[in-house]
Amino acid sequence: MIRITQLPVDPGPAAWTSLLETAPARPPLAECTTADWLVIGAGFAGLSAARRLSELHPTDRIVVLDACRIAEGPSGRNSGFMIDVPHDLSSDDYGGNAENDHRQIRLNRAAIDYALQAKDQWKMSDESIAKTGKLNGAITARGVAHNTAYTKHLDELNEPYERIDGPGMHRITGTRCYVEGIYSPGTVMLQPALYTRNLAAGIESNGVQIYESSPVLSLQQQGAGWVATTPQGSVSAAKVILTVNGHLESFGYYRQHLIHVYTYGSMTRSLNRSEVKALGGESRWALTPADPLGTTVRRVSGTGGDRIIIRNRATYDPGLSVDAQRVEQVGHDHDKSFSSRFPMLNDVDMEYRWGGRLCLSRNSVSVFEEVETNLFAACCQNGLGTAKGTIAGKLIAEHASGQQSALLEDQLADSGPVKLPPAPVARVGAAVRLKWGEFRAGREL
Repeated sequence: MIRITQLPVDPGPAAWTSLLETAPARPPLAECTTADWLVIGAGFAGLSAARRLSELHPTDRIVVLDACRIAEGPSGRNSGFMIDVPHDLSSDDYGGNAENDHRQIRLNRAAIDYALQAKDQWKMSDESIAKTGKLNGAITARGVAHNTAYTKHLDELNEPYERIDGPGMHRITGTRCYVEGIYSPGTVMLQPALYTRNLAAGIESNGVQIYESSPVLSLQQQGAGWVATTPQGSVSAAKVILTVNGHLESFGYYRQHLIHVYTYGSMTRSLNRSEVKALGGESRWALTPADPLGTTVRRVSGTGGDRIIIRNRATYDPGLSVDAQRVEQVGHDHDKSFSSRFPMLNDVDMEYRWGGRLCLSRNSVSVFEEVETNLFAACCQNGLGTAKGTIAGKLIAEHASGQQSALLEDQLADSGPVKLPPAPVARVGAAVRLKWGEFRAGREL
Protein backbone atom coordinates (compact mmCIF):
# COMPACT_ATOMS: atom_id res chain seq x y z
CA MET A 1 0.00 0.00 0.00
CA ILE A 2 1.17 3.51 -0.86
CA ARG A 3 0.25 6.04 1.83
CA ILE A 4 0.35 9.74 0.98
CA THR A 5 1.30 11.57 4.14
CA GLN A 6 1.54 15.13 2.81
CA LEU A 7 -0.17 17.30 0.23
CA PRO A 8 1.56 20.13 -1.64
CA VAL A 9 0.81 23.71 -0.61
CA ASP A 10 -0.27 26.32 -3.18
CA PRO A 11 0.27 29.72 -1.52
CA GLY A 12 -1.84 32.75 -2.29
CA PRO A 13 -4.91 32.92 -4.53
CA ALA A 14 -5.10 31.39 -8.00
CA ALA A 15 -5.38 34.82 -9.62
CA TRP A 16 -6.70 33.68 -12.99
CA THR A 17 -9.54 31.88 -11.23
CA SER A 18 -10.23 34.95 -9.08
CA LEU A 19 -11.00 36.95 -12.24
CA LEU A 20 -13.86 34.61 -13.13
CA GLU A 21 -17.29 34.14 -11.63
CA THR A 22 -17.32 31.51 -8.92
CA ALA A 23 -18.10 28.15 -10.50
CA PRO A 24 -20.46 25.67 -8.83
CA ALA A 25 -18.40 23.21 -6.82
CA ARG A 26 -18.22 19.62 -7.94
CA PRO A 27 -18.86 17.27 -5.05
CA PRO A 28 -16.03 15.37 -3.38
CA LEU A 29 -15.98 11.62 -3.74
CA ALA A 30 -18.28 10.37 -0.97
CA GLU A 31 -18.79 6.69 -1.85
CA CYS A 32 -16.95 3.52 -2.72
CA THR A 33 -17.18 3.17 -6.48
CA THR A 34 -15.57 1.36 -9.39
CA ALA A 35 -14.17 2.54 -12.70
CA ASP A 36 -12.39 1.23 -15.76
CA TRP A 37 -9.98 4.16 -15.56
CA LEU A 38 -8.90 6.45 -12.73
CA VAL A 39 -6.93 9.64 -13.37
CA ILE A 40 -5.37 11.25 -10.29
CA GLY A 41 -4.79 14.96 -10.87
CA ALA A 42 -6.97 17.40 -12.84
CA GLY A 43 -4.43 19.79 -14.33
CA PHE A 44 -3.44 20.01 -17.98
CA ALA A 45 -2.07 16.47 -18.04
CA GLY A 46 -4.90 14.87 -16.10
CA LEU A 47 -7.75 16.49 -18.01
CA SER A 48 -6.03 15.76 -21.33
CA ALA A 49 -5.56 12.13 -20.31
CA ALA A 50 -9.23 11.83 -19.34
CA ARG A 51 -10.29 13.50 -22.58
CA ARG A 52 -8.25 11.08 -24.67
CA LEU A 53 -9.52 8.09 -22.71
CA SER A 54 -13.10 9.20 -23.35
CA GLU A 55 -12.30 9.35 -27.08
CA LEU A 56 -10.65 5.94 -27.15
CA HIS A 57 -13.08 4.18 -24.78
CA PRO A 58 -16.43 5.99 -25.01
CA THR A 59 -18.31 3.30 -23.08
CA ASP A 60 -15.79 2.97 -20.23
CA ARG A 61 -16.30 4.59 -16.84
CA ILE A 62 -13.60 7.22 -16.35
CA VAL A 63 -13.11 8.98 -13.01
CA VAL A 64 -10.86 11.96 -12.24
CA LEU A 65 -9.85 12.90 -8.67
CA ASP A 66 -8.24 16.17 -7.64
CA ALA A 67 -7.18 17.40 -4.22
CA CYS A 68 -8.49 20.91 -4.83
CA ARG A 69 -10.93 22.60 -7.20
CA ILE A 70 -10.42 22.83 -10.93
CA ALA A 71 -7.91 25.60 -11.83
CA GLU A 72 -6.99 26.40 -8.22
CA GLY A 73 -3.83 24.30 -8.24
CA PRO A 74 -0.82 24.78 -10.55
CA SER A 75 -3.01 24.83 -13.68
CA GLY A 76 -4.51 28.13 -12.52
CA ARG A 77 -1.21 29.63 -11.37
CA ASN A 78 0.98 29.61 -14.49
CA SER A 79 1.53 32.45 -16.96
CA GLY A 80 -0.57 30.88 -19.73
CA PHE A 81 2.13 30.35 -22.38
CA MET A 82 1.78 27.24 -24.56
CA ILE A 83 5.08 27.51 -26.44
CA ASP A 84 5.90 25.52 -29.55
CA VAL A 85 9.60 26.32 -30.14
CA PRO A 86 12.47 25.27 -27.81
CA HIS A 87 12.11 26.67 -24.31
CA ASP A 88 14.50 24.79 -22.03
CA LEU A 89 14.60 26.79 -18.79
CA SER A 90 17.99 25.35 -17.86
CA SER A 91 19.62 26.70 -21.03
CA ASP A 92 21.00 30.20 -21.51
CA ASP A 93 19.23 30.55 -24.86
CA TYR A 94 16.30 28.12 -24.28
CA GLY A 95 17.69 25.68 -26.87
CA GLY A 96 19.36 22.29 -26.77
CA ASN A 97 20.69 19.99 -29.45
CA ALA A 98 18.87 20.20 -32.78
CA GLU A 99 17.61 16.60 -32.86
CA ASN A 100 16.04 16.82 -29.42
CA ASP A 101 14.58 20.26 -30.15
CA HIS A 102 12.93 19.01 -33.35
CA ARG A 103 11.36 16.21 -31.31
CA GLN A 104 10.15 18.66 -28.66
CA ILE A 105 8.69 20.94 -31.32
CA ARG A 106 6.70 18.02 -32.73
CA LEU A 107 5.36 17.23 -29.26
CA ASN A 108 4.63 20.87 -28.41
CA ARG A 109 2.76 21.45 -31.66
CA ALA A 110 0.76 18.28 -31.17
CA ALA A 111 -0.22 19.66 -27.75
CA ILE A 112 -1.26 22.96 -29.30
CA ASP A 113 -3.28 21.18 -31.98
CA TYR A 114 -5.03 19.06 -29.34
CA ALA A 115 -5.86 22.13 -27.25
CA LEU A 116 -7.15 24.07 -30.26
CA GLN A 117 -9.30 21.07 -31.24
CA ALA A 118 -10.84 21.28 -27.76
CA LYS A 119 -11.47 24.98 -28.34
CA ASP A 120 -13.37 24.21 -31.54
CA GLN A 121 -15.18 21.19 -30.12
CA TRP A 122 -16.50 23.00 -27.07
CA LYS A 123 -16.70 26.50 -28.55
CA MET A 124 -14.23 28.17 -26.22
CA SER A 125 -13.57 31.90 -26.55
CA ASP A 126 -10.38 33.50 -27.83
CA GLU A 127 -9.85 34.80 -24.31
CA SER A 128 -9.72 31.19 -23.16
CA ILE A 129 -7.16 30.13 -25.78
CA ALA A 130 -5.83 31.71 -28.96
CA LYS A 131 -2.80 31.45 -31.23
CA THR A 132 -1.19 34.88 -30.77
CA GLY A 133 2.56 34.35 -30.71
CA LYS A 134 4.87 35.76 -28.05
CA LEU A 135 7.80 38.11 -27.58
CA ASN A 136 11.25 37.35 -26.17
CA GLY A 137 12.18 40.72 -24.66
CA ALA A 138 15.70 42.03 -23.96
CA ILE A 139 16.54 45.02 -21.75
CA THR A 140 20.34 44.82 -21.54
CA ALA A 141 23.24 44.06 -23.87
CA ARG A 142 23.48 40.66 -22.23
CA GLY A 143 19.80 40.09 -23.00
CA VAL A 144 20.41 41.03 -26.63
CA ALA A 145 23.25 38.51 -26.73
CA HIS A 146 20.87 35.85 -25.40
CA ASN A 147 18.37 36.74 -28.13
CA THR A 148 21.07 36.59 -30.79
CA ALA A 149 22.07 33.10 -29.67
CA TYR A 150 18.40 32.12 -29.63
CA THR A 151 17.79 33.33 -33.19
CA LYS A 152 20.84 31.42 -34.42
CA HIS A 153 19.32 28.32 -32.91
CA LEU A 154 15.95 29.06 -34.53
CA ASP A 155 17.75 29.50 -37.87
CA GLU A 156 19.36 26.08 -37.45
CA LEU A 157 15.91 24.61 -36.79
CA ASN A 158 14.43 26.53 -39.77
CA GLU A 159 11.85 28.12 -37.48
CA PRO A 160 10.28 31.52 -38.31
CA TYR A 161 10.67 34.59 -36.14
CA GLU A 162 10.72 38.38 -36.41
CA ARG A 163 13.29 40.61 -34.75
CA ILE A 164 11.70 43.79 -33.37
CA ASP A 165 13.68 46.93 -32.52
CA GLY A 166 13.24 49.18 -29.48
CA PRO A 167 10.63 51.52 -31.00
CA GLY A 168 8.69 48.49 -32.18
CA MET A 169 8.73 47.01 -28.68
CA HIS A 170 7.52 50.35 -27.33
CA ARG A 171 4.58 50.36 -29.79
CA ILE A 172 3.57 46.90 -28.62
CA THR A 173 4.20 47.09 -24.88
CA GLY A 174 3.91 50.78 -24.04
CA THR A 175 7.21 50.67 -22.16
CA ARG A 176 10.58 51.92 -23.42
CA CYS A 177 12.65 49.55 -21.29
CA TYR A 178 12.96 46.82 -23.96
CA VAL A 179 15.70 47.49 -26.49
CA GLU A 180 14.61 44.65 -28.74
CA GLY A 181 12.42 41.58 -28.97
CA ILE A 182 12.07 38.32 -30.87
CA TYR A 183 8.53 37.53 -32.01
CA SER A 184 7.69 33.81 -32.35
CA PRO A 185 4.35 33.29 -34.13
CA GLY A 186 3.47 29.76 -33.00
CA THR A 187 2.83 30.30 -29.29
CA VAL A 188 -0.73 29.90 -28.01
CA MET A 189 -1.80 32.02 -25.06
CA LEU A 190 -4.32 30.91 -22.47
CA GLN A 191 -6.39 32.35 -19.72
CA PRO A 192 -5.39 29.16 -17.94
CA ALA A 193 -8.24 29.00 -15.45
CA LEU A 194 -10.88 29.69 -18.11
CA TYR A 195 -9.39 27.12 -20.48
CA THR A 196 -9.07 24.49 -17.76
CA ARG A 197 -12.65 25.06 -16.59
CA ASN A 198 -13.92 24.77 -20.15
CA LEU A 199 -11.89 21.62 -20.74
CA ALA A 200 -13.23 20.03 -17.56
CA ALA A 201 -16.82 20.85 -18.55
CA GLY A 202 -16.17 19.49 -22.03
CA ILE A 203 -14.88 16.11 -20.91
CA GLU A 204 -17.78 15.83 -18.46
CA SER A 205 -20.06 16.10 -21.48
CA ASN A 206 -18.19 13.03 -22.78
CA GLY A 207 -19.23 11.14 -19.64
CA VAL A 208 -16.11 11.63 -17.49
CA GLN A 209 -16.84 11.98 -13.76
CA ILE A 210 -14.73 14.60 -11.94
CA TYR A 211 -14.54 14.81 -8.15
CA GLU A 212 -13.03 17.94 -6.63
CA SER A 213 -11.60 18.33 -3.10
CA SER A 214 -10.80 14.61 -3.10
CA PRO A 215 -7.12 14.08 -2.28
CA VAL A 216 -5.87 10.52 -2.61
CA LEU A 217 -4.61 9.36 0.77
CA SER A 218 -3.61 5.84 -0.21
CA LEU A 219 -3.20 3.72 -3.32
CA GLN A 220 -3.20 -0.05 -3.04
CA GLN A 221 -2.80 -2.77 -5.64
CA GLN A 222 -5.80 -5.10 -5.71
CA GLY A 223 -5.43 -8.03 -8.07
CA ALA A 224 -4.64 -6.60 -11.50
CA GLY A 225 -6.10 -3.21 -10.55
CA TRP A 226 -5.81 -0.51 -7.91
CA VAL A 227 -7.85 1.05 -5.12
CA ALA A 228 -7.46 4.76 -4.36
CA THR A 229 -8.81 5.99 -1.04
CA THR A 230 -9.89 9.57 -0.33
CA PRO A 231 -11.16 11.11 2.94
CA GLN A 232 -14.75 10.13 2.21
CA GLY A 233 -14.61 7.34 -0.36
CA SER A 234 -12.62 5.12 -2.68
CA VAL A 235 -12.30 4.16 -6.34
CA SER A 236 -11.43 0.65 -7.50
CA ALA A 237 -10.07 0.90 -11.04
CA ALA A 238 -8.61 -1.48 -13.58
CA LYS A 239 -6.00 1.09 -14.62
CA VAL A 240 -4.73 4.26 -12.93
CA ILE A 241 -2.92 7.25 -14.41
CA LEU A 242 -0.95 9.57 -12.13
CA THR A 243 -0.76 13.14 -13.44
CA VAL A 244 0.40 14.84 -10.24
CA ASN A 245 3.70 16.34 -11.44
CA GLY A 246 6.15 16.69 -8.51
CA HIS A 247 3.63 15.21 -6.07
CA LEU A 248 4.64 11.89 -7.66
CA GLU A 249 7.35 11.61 -5.01
CA SER A 250 4.66 11.60 -2.32
CA PHE A 251 3.34 8.42 -3.95
CA GLY A 252 6.76 6.84 -3.48
CA TYR A 253 8.07 7.09 -7.04
CA TYR A 254 11.25 8.80 -8.25
CA ARG A 255 12.28 9.93 -4.79
CA GLN A 256 15.46 12.02 -4.93
CA HIS A 257 15.05 12.39 -8.70
CA LEU A 258 12.75 15.42 -8.91
CA ILE A 259 13.54 19.10 -8.34
CA HIS A 260 10.72 21.00 -6.67
CA VAL A 261 10.66 24.71 -7.43
CA TYR A 262 8.18 27.44 -6.63
CA THR A 263 7.82 30.39 -8.95
CA TYR A 264 5.85 33.52 -8.10
CA GLY A 265 3.44 35.89 -9.79
CA SER A 266 1.73 39.21 -9.12
CA MET A 267 -1.24 40.69 -10.99
CA THR A 268 -2.28 44.34 -10.92
CA ARG A 269 -5.73 45.59 -10.14
CA SER A 270 -7.78 46.53 -13.18
CA LEU A 271 -6.36 49.63 -14.88
CA ASN A 272 -8.72 52.59 -15.30
CA ARG A 273 -9.15 54.47 -18.58
CA SER A 274 -6.56 57.14 -17.85
CA GLU A 275 -4.01 54.48 -16.85
CA VAL A 276 -4.68 52.51 -20.02
CA LYS A 277 -4.14 55.69 -22.03
CA ALA A 278 -0.95 56.55 -20.14
CA LEU A 279 0.40 53.04 -20.76
CA GLY A 280 -0.41 52.89 -24.47
CA GLY A 281 0.71 49.90 -26.47
CA GLU A 282 -1.45 46.96 -27.49
CA SER A 283 -4.20 45.68 -25.21
CA ARG A 284 -2.89 42.11 -25.21
CA TRP A 285 0.67 40.88 -25.44
CA ALA A 286 2.88 38.25 -23.84
CA LEU A 287 6.62 38.39 -23.19
CA THR A 288 9.16 35.90 -21.94
CA PRO A 289 12.57 37.28 -20.87
CA ALA A 290 15.68 36.90 -23.00
CA ASP A 291 17.37 35.47 -19.90
CA PRO A 292 15.48 32.37 -18.65
CA LEU A 293 15.67 33.70 -15.07
CA GLY A 294 14.42 37.14 -16.02
CA THR A 295 10.87 38.53 -15.74
CA THR A 296 7.89 37.22 -17.69
CA VAL A 297 5.27 39.90 -18.40
CA ARG A 298 1.74 39.70 -19.78
CA ARG A 299 -0.84 42.34 -20.52
CA VAL A 300 -4.39 41.05 -20.66
CA SER A 301 -7.70 42.68 -21.50
CA GLY A 302 -10.98 40.89 -20.99
CA THR A 303 -12.80 39.36 -18.06
CA GLY A 304 -11.51 41.23 -15.02
CA GLY A 305 -10.42 44.29 -17.02
CA ASP A 306 -7.03 45.46 -18.27
CA ARG A 307 -4.22 44.07 -16.12
CA ILE A 308 -0.49 43.37 -16.12
CA ILE A 309 1.07 40.20 -14.74
CA ILE A 310 4.66 40.05 -13.47
CA ARG A 311 6.33 36.72 -12.91
CA ASN A 312 9.87 36.17 -11.65
CA ARG A 313 11.95 34.63 -8.88
CA ALA A 314 12.19 30.93 -8.10
CA THR A 315 12.95 29.02 -4.91
CA TYR A 316 13.91 25.41 -4.31
CA ASP A 317 11.44 23.84 -1.87
CA PRO A 318 11.59 20.03 -1.76
CA GLY A 319 9.05 20.01 1.08
CA LEU A 320 6.38 21.18 -1.42
CA SER A 321 5.38 23.99 0.91
CA VAL A 322 5.86 27.76 0.93
CA ASP A 323 4.32 30.15 3.45
CA ALA A 324 2.53 33.44 2.84
CA GLN A 325 5.52 35.42 4.11
CA ARG A 326 7.67 34.14 1.24
CA VAL A 327 5.07 35.26 -1.30
CA GLU A 328 4.98 38.68 0.33
CA GLN A 329 8.78 38.98 0.29
CA VAL A 330 9.00 38.04 -3.38
CA GLY A 331 6.19 40.51 -4.04
CA HIS A 332 8.56 43.37 -3.20
CA ASP A 333 10.80 42.23 -6.04
CA HIS A 334 7.79 42.10 -8.34
CA ASP A 335 6.95 45.68 -7.42
CA LYS A 336 10.48 46.77 -8.37
CA SER A 337 10.30 44.90 -11.68
CA PHE A 338 6.91 46.44 -12.41
CA SER A 339 7.90 50.03 -11.55
CA SER A 340 11.10 49.82 -13.62
CA ARG A 341 9.11 48.73 -16.66
CA PHE A 342 5.98 50.82 -16.17
CA PRO A 343 6.90 54.10 -14.44
CA MET A 344 3.77 55.70 -15.94
CA LEU A 345 1.71 53.37 -13.67
CA ASN A 346 3.32 54.29 -10.34
CA ASP A 347 -0.06 54.45 -8.58
CA VAL A 348 -1.12 50.96 -9.68
CA ASP A 349 -1.05 48.30 -6.96
CA MET A 350 -0.94 44.54 -7.21
CA GLU A 351 -4.27 42.92 -6.39
CA TYR A 352 -3.14 39.29 -6.38
CA ARG A 353 0.12 37.59 -5.42
CA TRP A 354 0.71 33.85 -5.50
CA GLY A 355 3.16 31.00 -5.76
CA GLY A 356 3.01 28.02 -8.10
CA ARG A 357 4.79 24.68 -8.14
CA LEU A 358 7.12 23.49 -10.89
CA CYS A 359 8.77 20.10 -11.16
CA LEU A 360 12.09 19.80 -12.96
CA SER A 361 14.61 17.04 -13.48
CA ARG A 362 18.38 17.34 -13.56
CA ASN A 363 18.49 16.16 -17.19
CA SER A 364 15.33 18.09 -18.22
CA VAL A 365 13.23 15.01 -19.04
CA SER A 366 9.87 13.84 -17.81
CA VAL A 367 8.48 10.75 -16.09
CA PHE A 368 6.40 8.91 -18.68
CA GLU A 369 5.99 5.19 -18.07
CA GLU A 370 4.12 2.32 -16.50
CA VAL A 371 5.62 2.51 -13.00
CA GLU A 372 3.76 -0.60 -11.77
CA THR A 373 1.44 -3.02 -13.50
CA ASN A 374 -1.57 -0.98 -14.69
CA LEU A 375 -0.27 2.13 -12.92
CA PHE A 376 0.97 4.81 -15.31
CA ALA A 377 2.62 8.18 -14.67
CA ALA A 378 2.92 11.34 -16.79
CA CYS A 379 4.71 13.78 -14.50
CA CYS A 380 7.64 16.21 -14.21
CA GLN A 381 6.90 18.71 -16.98
CA ASN A 382 10.06 20.77 -16.40
CA GLY A 383 8.24 24.07 -15.98
CA LEU A 384 6.28 23.81 -19.24
CA GLY A 385 3.10 22.21 -17.99
CA THR A 386 0.66 23.79 -20.44
CA ALA A 387 2.20 22.20 -23.54
CA LYS A 388 4.13 19.26 -22.09
CA GLY A 389 1.33 18.39 -19.68
CA THR A 390 -1.27 18.46 -22.45
CA ILE A 391 0.62 16.17 -24.80
CA ALA A 392 1.92 13.89 -22.03
CA GLY A 393 -1.65 13.43 -20.78
CA LYS A 394 -2.93 12.58 -24.24
CA LEU A 395 -0.09 10.19 -24.98
CA ILE A 396 -0.11 8.41 -21.60
CA ALA A 397 -3.77 7.58 -22.25
CA GLU A 398 -2.77 6.11 -25.60
CA HIS A 399 0.18 4.25 -24.08
CA ALA A 400 -2.01 2.77 -21.35
CA SER A 401 -4.52 1.75 -24.05
CA GLY A 402 -1.88 -0.13 -26.06
CA GLN A 403 -1.79 2.41 -28.90
CA GLN A 404 1.32 3.01 -30.99
CA SER A 405 2.37 6.08 -32.98
CA ALA A 406 5.43 8.04 -34.08
CA LEU A 407 4.48 10.78 -31.63
CA LEU A 408 4.32 8.29 -28.77
CA GLU A 409 7.77 7.10 -29.77
CA ASP A 410 8.95 10.72 -29.50
CA GLN A 411 7.56 10.90 -25.97
CA LEU A 412 9.07 7.55 -24.97
CA ALA A 413 12.51 8.59 -26.23
CA ASP A 414 13.38 10.21 -22.89
CA SER A 415 15.22 7.88 -20.55
CA GLY A 416 13.71 9.33 -17.37
CA PRO A 417 15.03 11.69 -14.68
CA VAL A 418 18.48 10.97 -13.28
CA LYS A 419 19.08 10.77 -9.55
CA LEU A 420 19.93 13.92 -7.62
CA PRO A 421 22.89 14.27 -5.25
CA PRO A 422 22.22 13.65 -1.52
CA ALA A 423 19.54 15.99 -0.15
CA PRO A 424 21.84 18.51 1.61
CA VAL A 425 24.02 18.82 -1.49
CA ALA A 426 20.99 19.12 -3.78
CA ARG A 427 19.45 21.81 -1.59
CA VAL A 428 22.61 23.93 -1.51
CA GLY A 429 23.38 23.35 -5.19
CA ALA A 430 19.87 24.30 -6.36
CA ALA A 431 19.74 27.40 -4.16
CA VAL A 432 23.15 28.59 -5.33
CA ARG A 433 22.33 27.97 -8.99
CA LEU A 434 19.05 29.90 -8.75
CA LYS A 435 20.64 32.82 -6.89
CA TRP A 436 23.56 32.99 -9.30
CA GLY A 437 21.23 32.82 -12.30
CA GLU A 438 19.09 35.64 -10.94
CA PHE A 439 22.20 37.70 -10.19
CA ARG A 440 23.47 37.21 -13.74
CA ALA A 441 20.05 38.15 -15.13
CA GLY A 442 20.58 41.63 -13.69
CA ARG A 443 18.09 44.14 -15.05
CA GLU A 444 16.39 41.40 -17.08
CA LEU A 445 14.95 40.42 -13.68
